[in-house]
Amino acid sequence: MKSFLLLPFMLSLYISVASSQLSTNSRWIVDGSGKRVKLACVNWPSHLEPMFAEGLSKQPVDVISKTITSLGFNCVRLTWATFMVTNNSFASLTVRQSFQALNLIESIGGIRANNPSFLNLTLVQAFQAVVSNLGDNNIMVILDNQISKPGWCCSSSDGNGFFGDKYFVPDVWIAGLTKMATMFNGVSNVVGMSLRNELRGAKQNVDDWYRNMQKGAEAVHAANPDILVVLSGLSFDNDLSFLARKQVNLSYTGKHIFELHWYAFSDGQAWRTGNQNQVCGRIASSVMRRAGFLLDQGWPLLLSEWGLDFRGTNENDNRYFGCVLGALAEMDLDWALWGLQGSYYMREGSYSPDETYGLLAWDWCKLRNQSILQRIQALQQPFRGPGFSDVSTYKMLFHPLTGLCIVQKSIMEPLELGPCTESPAWIYTPENTLALKNSLFCLKAEGAGQPAKIGIFCSDSKSKWQLISDSKMHLAANISGNANSVCLDVGNDGQRIVTNPCKCLSNDQDCDPKSQWFKLVDSTRSFASRRPFSLVPYWLGNWKVL
Repeated sequence: MKSFLLLPFMLSLYISVASSQLSTNSRWIVDGSGKRVKLACVNWPSHLEPMFAEGLSKQPVDVISKTITSLGFNCVRLTWATFMVTNNSFASLTVRQSFQALNLIESIGGIRANNPSFLNLTLVQAFQAVVSNLGDNNIMVILDNQISKPGWCCSSSDGNGFFGDKYFVPDVWIAGLTKMATMFNGVSNVVGMSLRNELRGAKQNVDDWYRNMQKGAEAVHAANPDILVVLSGLSFDNDLSFLARKQVNLSYTGKHIFELHWYAFSDGQAWRTGNQNQVCGRIASSVMRRAGFLLDQGWPLLLSEWGLDFRGTNENDNRYFGCVLGALAEMDLDWALWGLQGSYYMREGSYSPDETYGLLAWDWCKLRNQSILQRIQALQQPFRGPGFSDVSTYKMLFHPLTGLCIVQKSIMEPLELGPCTESPAWIYTPENTLALKNSLFCLKAEGAGQPAKIGIFCSDSKSKWQLISDSKMHLAANISGNANSVCLDVGNDGQRIVTNPCKCLSNDQDCDPKSQWFKLVDSTRSFASRRPFSLVPYWLGNWKVL
């Protein structure tokens, strides 16, 4: 198997399975010591017709688990189908029998070669073995009830969408939740359980949501009080807005969170056909109204599905991705990327189909797109929260197109893109200057096509930075005597920070603004430890400032 890139800043994942019993503290998920645990998860499906974790015909389970760890993820959202534990005709099947019934003979051969010990396990035992191996590799698990009848999810008419649908009988669903919660009681790396994926369809309504989701939450907590209970919303988990009017009423506290999904296709082709700044601003505001408000109310929010076509050829997805990365950084959300899988055993009647939204390639041996992974990796670590309050709040300048931040090694070297762990601490003042914390220096524009610089005169128009676009990611300054703004940008070398005329602010649907997108991100974690800028010699005329 080919090796995967492991960046130095990914080595600390802030959690060990031994201390993985989690709870909530306002909007944060915390461990037993009260320190924030940021869930940086990847989805791994196990809910389709075979009811067996995907990819085990391609790679040994331990190789897959170690790959997940090497890519910087500390968590897996592992999906399952209700009938696996409530329907005896499924629950008694061995892996071999399940695959034989589906005529997946080639996959049986792959499992025999890569994971022979699984073939004669029941489907439930095999699921437990996958969870156990993830635990052996220090990976947390959220058990996600994806569907009732095993198969691809989701459509509005598949009989699995809402309480009372053909395959979605509330009592059977609660029995399944209870069995799974009981089964993994005391399994230290199982830290959460999602009640149901993507509630949807003609029958969905708020009253039944409260009635059944509260029952499901109480059942899971009663069977396994150690784990987090994850509650999803309506309309394919795009809508939690009703919680602004009425919160859930549960008998316990500190053990439930909410989840949201956000894909480009949730808004049709809006990203491809509209101006990127305007679409980003509009949809990001909608996400805040539908779910993001929960953070301000003091509830954790998990973006449990998001992602894109990793081939990089889907323009709608490509335009969405920079916006969602900026939002994830700004809100410092917990998240679960869709998905790990490069392919499936079987999907919607097709054998061994490719998954273009998969992090891994079809053969599960290599990454589908290294550059997209690199854009995600800065978000795998927390920017703030309990236990990460080393300093007072400051700003980082995050660049979603690259997943990097603006850094500078010293006052004499140019501003450039680099790892966010090396970001200096910026303060965005009421006067709209971007000052370096504990120093006399600030960010200045020199002109179109010129490098952005650090200067000491911070009261002129060159030092005033406004967020001028709907996306709130264009930082613009006016050059003296010139009514036109210049915006922070990345130079032709892909690294140096320059200023250029602001582009793509409105109307033009074909213009690409992403090189000029910088998100101001709050952080309280320790920042790059270098000689303070305030002590670096700076020449001002004939005077040397220390």
